[in-house]
Amino acid sequence: MSSKRDRSAAFDLLVALVERLKNRTSPPQLIIFVFFCLIWIGALLLMLPHASTSGQSIGLMNALFTATSAVCVNGLVVLDTGSTFTTFGQVIIMALIQIGGLGFMTLGVMVAIVLGKRIGLKQRLILQQATNSSSAQGLVKLSIYMVLIAFAFEALASVILTLRWQADMGFGQAAYYALFHSVSAFNNAGFALWSDSLSSHAGDPIVNLTIILLFIIGGLGYIVVVEVFRKRSWRKLSLHSKVVLLGSGTLLVAGFLLIYLLESWNPATFGHLDGSDQVWAALFQGATPRSSGFNTVDIASMLTTSQFLLIILMFIGAASGGTGGGVKINTIVVLVLATLNTFRGQGQIHAFDRRIAPDAVMRALAVVLSSLGVVLLVSLLLTISEGMLEEHFLEVLFEATSAFSTTGMSMGLTSELSPVGKVIVMLTMFAGRLGPLTLAFALAQKKRTSKIGYPEDHILIG
Repeated sequence: MSSKRDRSAAFDLLVALVERLKNRTSPPQLIIFVFFCLIWIGALLLMLPHASTSGQSIGLMNALFTATSAVCVNGLVVLDTGSTFTTFGQVIIMALIQIGGLGFMTLGVMVAIVLGKRIGLKQRLILQQATNSSSAQGLVKLSIYMVLIAFAFEALASVILTLRWQADMGFGQAAYYALFHSVSAFNNAGFALWSDSLSSHAGDPIVNLTIILLFIIGGLGYIVVVEVFRKRSWRKLSLHSKVVLLGSGTLLVAGFLLIYLLESWNPATFGHLDGSDQVWAALFQGATPRSSGFNTVDIASMLTTSQFLLIILMFIGAASGGTGGGVKINTIVVLVLATLNTFRGQGQIHAFDRRIAPDAVMRALAVVLSSLGVVLLVSLLLTISEGMLEEHFLEVLFEATSAFSTTGMSMGLTSELSPVGKVIVMLTMFAGRLGPLTLAFALAQKKRTSKIGYPEDHILIG
């Protein structure tokens, strides 16, 4: 009886501490705090000897790096996932990926619904911040849709991949590998149980199509997926969904064509592939920079032009409200429209017969400039910490962009990072997953509205 009372008292104390923390922090600050706690919990579990195939702890730094990469759905690894971690360790990584991709608040809402708890205004505001929604209305229903969509696509993909791999490795292992890679792909994490990612499946249409569809659908954003499913008409879609779909399709086609044209001349990547395999490899590699992190060809062996193209695509990333990273395709589309509007000398920025608010343009500009600043700063710091020479700068820029955009592709620098470099990349992954604006809002003081009206003046531009 005494132990039961002690556990009950400890639980009540924990609830009280959480409630006190919720009342004293803003939604962005609470999101950062919980992500931070999840990373440390994951790191402590991965440090256990039972999580390592060697039977010895992998150490705090490696465990912390792996947990950060999993929670931030990044995919950069300092240790090979398939050979270093036991099934226990891999399941921990898969759970962290799922929580990081869906968002802890979304899963928390589902638990509250199951337990019959009421979702209050504070929880809705946190959920709004976590899902990048423009309104706090309908977020509980959106959370249910998010979980159902994620589990449905992951389950369907697991069945398809299990049937494909069953003949190669047996039903049990095939089912496990299928589930792991389905969760990793849908959440745009990029963790793989093969040391060469998916290179051994470069010409496999079933594996390529399944993985590509998973990370594209996950990267589109749940709001877009739900809207497409419910309205099923292009005219009825919101401006956000139209921009995301059109922008994503354009980047997918452009990435495929450019990679195919460039790498067809490269014997180190496409040279050993036949015609159809080259098409599949180009399609996969042109789509994966949207934040998925998988690869079917060796990134380090690609042409410098192709590598720089991947950097651009990684920086753009997926769409807002999805499992992918980057500055988001909708952000770039807004800035492109604003630029074209300036060139044309038109007054209003519009698309699909809808006007885009000036505030959206300013937010888009803030996201791109702050993100670009972070990538350049991280590149500079990694150049110093890793002692990289001039000829390796593209490798450093690639690593910094991949970490910030939560893509997870690497030209080989990740496994060679120094302890300082690992800390820099971890912080970059954390900042990239939460987003520069979330971090800024969390760290900012209360808004101060100026009561002084300043006279307008002009600054020469260009």
